[in-house]
Amino acid sequence: MSLQFPNASRIFDPVRRCVTFWGHDSAFEIVFNLDADALKRFNPQGGQDEEASLRAFDMNRGQIQRVASGVYARRRQNFHRLAASDF
Repeated sequence: MSLQFPNASRIFDPVRRCVTFWGHDSAFEIVFNLDADALKRFNPQGGQDEEASLRAFDMNRGQIQRVASGVYARRRQNFHRLAASDF
């Protein structure tokens, strides 16, 4: 089974400066942290606070999930930190 994203939940972590979201591969939960710097690429004029970060994530969810799927396909681990260089 391939990676799926049935849960649209995401949270902003101000300490780690990332948005966390989850995918599932069969019964396995895969955690992704998307760096704030990667989100800044989607909206260079936007802030990096919670509201701006989640808005940038939501507006670019499809591309973010495609990149997450590609990263997961290369390294099937249960945690991945996505950086600007992944995009």
